[in-house]
Amino acid sequence: MKASLAATSISIALAGVAMNASAAEDKKVLLKVPVAFATSLPGLGSPIPKVAEQIELVTNKSIRMKVYEPGKLVAPFEILDAVSQGKINAGYTTAGYWAGKIPASPLFSAVPFGPDAGEYMAWMYYGNGLKLYQEMYDASGYNVHVLPCAINPPETSGWFAKPIEKPEDLQGLRMRFFGLGAKVMEKLGVSTSLLPGSEIFPALEKGAIDATEFSMPAVDTRVGFHKVVKYNYFPGWHQQSTIFELLINKGTWNDMSAGQQAALSQVCKASMADSFAEGEAKQFAVMKENVEKRGVHIMQWNDTMLDAFRGAWTEVVAEQTANDPMFKKIWDDMSQFREEYKLWGQNAFLPRK
Repeated sequence: MKASLAATSISIALAGVAMNASAAEDKKVLLKVPVAFATSLPGLGSPIPKVAEQIELVTNKSIRMKVYEPGKLVAPFEILDAVSQGKINAGYTTAGYWAGKIPASPLFSAVPFGPDAGEYMAWMYYGNGLKLYQEMYDASGYNVHVLPCAINPPETSGWFAKPIEKPEDLQGLRMRFFGLGAKVMEKLGVSTSLLPGSEIFPALEKGAIDATEFSMPAVDTRVGFHKVVKYNYFPGWHQQSTIFELLINKGTWNDMSAGQQAALSQVCKASMADSFAEGEAKQFAVMKENVEKRGVHIMQWNDTMLDAFRGAWTEVVAEQTANDPMFKKIWDDMSQFREEYKLWGQNAFLPRK
């Protein structure tokens, strides 16, 4: 990781030298960037202000970003359409929000029982991931250029009012759940809804939902779920890592110089490393405080529950690949990469426990 960060920093520095030399020739670009997550949320919304700061420095202010908090310019679930149509020229969000428009999109956000951050980035940058990511938007008719711009470590997999010990305990629950994991929960009798971050706590507090998942402990605690429900489950089988995207209108992207495009790409790549490091660093202290000061129970899914989730996920994959050719194309490519990666992944790392 240190070598990767050093290499990325060198790339950015070199890009910065090139950009400073040519800044007088480049058109000034102002990216107005509505975000899907409050910038106060660590690792979730916090990366994009850092990107805004760094891109201005690297390009000698030939690219500037103005970041808008959720709902201030565009509602979170409207960002993709707004960027594609040119109503705004950029947006920061996650592809999993577009599942209703593009069934394959959650594969570029988070995959149940899927790759952790290292493996996900390996497929994205050194497999076919990035190429397929852009192809998906192009084939779906969206006029956007996509850059992966942050990645989070595992999330918690839910906050519940009581322990969940068997699949039957999920029957009839109303739960906020994200992405492909929601389809798994529905197979197990949960009624799911996808609420933006700002709406989850009010829904939980008023009893409109019984349980929720959202993000990592440092984020969930800041939102306040522990005030209503006390059983916090791990591991995050549904989101072992989560990618966030910077969408740029293609007209805006094509108007940039090659140097500006390279600088933005490299700053986003650096943000992937930084956001992952931030996410890893900020969870354990919050988890300790949750137990000692907030009465939270840190729970582990038993084997029966993990088997039930995995079995339901197998059914979801079969349905999605049968119903959507793009989903199948991406899934098959990711699965082939992961199968080959196993030789490395299963031999290289020490067990966690």
